[in-house]
Amino acid sequence: MRCMPLVMLQKTREDKAAYLRDLFDKIYLDDIITRKSIGHAKSVLEDLLDVISSSVGSLTNPLKLSNTFASVKKMSITDDTIAKYLDYFTDAFLLYKARRFDVKGRKYIGSSLKYYFSDIGLRNARLNFRQQEENHIMKNIIYNELRYRDYSVDLGVVEFNNKNAERKSVRSLLEIDFVANNGSDRLYIQSALNVSDEEKRRQEVNSLKRINDSFRKIVVIKDNIIPWHDDDGIYYIGIEKFLLGEETGR
Repeated sequence: MRCMPLVMLQKTREDKAAYLRDLFDKIYLDDIITRKSIGHAKSVLEDLLDVISSSVGSLTNPLKLSNTFASVKKMSITDDTIAKYLDYFTDAFLLYKARRFDVKGRKYIGSSLKYYFSDIGLRNARLNFRQQEENHIMKNIIYNELRYRDYSVDLGVVEFNNKNAERKSVRSLLEIDFVANNGSDRLYIQSALNVSDEEKRRQEVNSLKRINDSFRKIVVIKDNIIPWHDDDGIYYIGIEKFLLGEETGR
């Protein structure tokens, strides 16, 4: 079988990148501007998308984003306007938002949340395929897969008390990457590039070990591994097998 010439392969990649950028601008952005009659705000929408694209999967809120515009862009955009524009993006199914859920208290907490792209390729195209942080991209992919499986997906928070240096009791919060619910089924999921180092593994599962219910607890790893359970019943699986649905951790 003949190999594709490098110049043709490069052209194919460039064509794909151009297609994604064109899709982003003409299908999503222009559609939002037309439907909402906000042509005057196109530059603000583009700047907001750039900020979200650069910090995908990071905790934020409209007030924080408003402050970013003030300090970085030297623009005064109210948090209410930012919230409205973000809703436009989610209504267009360009972005999804995940809220923080207190697992033990069984309630949503705070105003901070995380945004994920419905298509990670669109996010990468927006940034001209820069900022390829494996950790954030992997989380976005896992988030999308869970939604594809009809789970509602939140960010998990586990509250616990521990002792500080003065031996005083202080409240601490640990994060769980995803709490996924579908009817009576629930998954607690951590995303990790690797857990080859034992200290790293303990850090990744610290929040999972503090959950007392019997729902499945899963660590999805970048590498292709043989799935296994640890002594705490936590299930470890490579992302390829997870995306193929070959293993469930039951």
